[in-house]
Amino acid sequence: MKVIFKAGLLSALLGVGVACAEDFKVGVVDTERILRESVPAMKAEKKIEKEFSGRDQEIKKLVKQAKELQALLEKDDGKLTDADRRNKERELTAMNVNLQRMQREFREDLNLRKNEELAIVLELANKAIQAIAEAEKYDLILQEAVYRNPKIDITDSVIRYFASDKSDSRDIK
Repeated sequence: MKVIFKAGLLSALLGVGVACAEDFKVGVVDTERILRESVPAMKAEKKIEKEFSGRDQEIKKLVKQAKELQALLEKDDGKLTDADRRNKERELTAMNVNLQRMQREFREDLNLRKNEELAIVLELANKAIQAIAEAEKYDLILQEAVYRNPKIDITDSVIRYFASDKSDSRDIK
């Protein structure tokens, strides 16, 4: 009798757990894809490219000048006087030092700006995910998963949300 009672109680408890699980709605979001394909992410990328294009061109111009000076030194090996050669070598060394400094500063500034824009896009993405979760009555939204069933992946919904006029993605110009 006790065994039958325990078995009945166990099956009833398991049945309640299954019934509760049916009402639980879960979604998963691929954050990396949102950062690549969403409208705010693409706008941020274009904004950064536009902002840094001038400095990038300046660095490319200096690289070209340094290569030309290096080629001149190699080509005119015997034609230059020792004093001229030393002056050109000093000029090339100074140019290379300046170029390395500019490239380092450029990379640092670029990474800083990318991180700033990334934070803005992530904030917008979180607001969009929250709006979708509330509208579609999700109980839990996970970012990233080792495996996710395409049925619970809401990444496309988030990207479409940004493409519509519902989001505040206009903040990034």
